[in-house]
Amino acid sequence: MGHRDGIFAVVALALSSLAMSAVVYTDAYSRAAQAEASGYDALAHRVSNSAALVCVNDNLPAAGRAVAQ
Repeated sequence: MGHRDGIFAVVALALSSLAMSAVVYTDAYSRAAQAEASGYDALAHRVSNSAALVCVNDNLPAAGRAVAQ
């Protein structure tokens, strides 16, 4: 039983390594990483230039604001 589990682990490791190398060599990984980075940059730019960002304490009623601070 232990030998069979070891064989399955080795085969799974080999197949996952093969799949990962196939993804890296087809440039799918670099294209996906580039798309994610550009999307993140766009989101960060949108959030940093937005006036919609409000502190949580700014939305509290006046009585609650005095307690929260």
